Amino acid sequence: MHAFANPAKFLRLARPLTAIFGIGGALLIAIGCYAGLVLTPPDYLQGDAVRILYIHVPAAWLSMAGWSGIAIASLAQLVWRHPLSGVAARAVAVPGAMFTAICLITGAIWGRPTWGTYWQWDGRMTSVLVLLFLYIGYIALASNSSERGSVSRVTAIYGLVGAINLPIIKYSVQWWNTLHQAPSITLKGSAISSELLWPLGFTVLGFSFLFGAILLMRMRAILAGAKVEARLARLAAA
Repeated sequence: MHAFANPAKFLRLARPLTAIFGIGGALLIAIGCYAGLVLTPPDYLQGDAVRILYIHVPAAWLSMAGWSGIAIASLAQLVWRHPLSGVAARAVAVPGAMFTAICLITGAIWGRPTWGTYWQWDGRMTSVLVLLFLYIGYIALASNSSERGSVSRVTAIYGLVGAINLPIIKYSVQWWNTLHQAPSITLKGSAISSELLWPLGFTVLGFSFLFGAILLMRMRAILAGAKVEARLARLAAA
């Protein structure tokens, strides 16, 4: 983990990976969306509304994966004092919040024709909304952090405590009688027809690569900003 603790080593790896993830993600998303919109048939119950899953499912996955990344980075900062952990956590927050908002919006659009309502305060919807608020709070705390390029200890603790919401999101449809359906894809198999399912792999992987590209770009920007601040501070002290 400490092999790339040096910002210079990290940047040498991050520059080419940003392009690879960005281009690869865009191609996979294009393939998956084209297949999902053009090649797959309508669902026998939901009709064409089912096609929202090719955006909604990746967004839901990345909203939770994003906070998982914040929690892991926060743990690395608090326990191992990894030099780039705070930078990584701060970089994850904005795309994580973005995909959480996309998840809520696409879920509401999907819910209207399938459930007859855009919103209901059930366990899954409410816990994902709480996750969006957690992201907003984290971004606010990180922005006010006095740590150059990183985040404060308080912000890191907040990132760890916020992870309590992740199992609530995951198991909410099992713990409570909710409007949101049970998981369609599990280790035992999928409840989604194979003719509808296969493009989802492209969009999930594509949006994951895109998330990685955004993360690397933000980390590079944060490190560049910290370098500029340090240089200006030295000039002011001279």
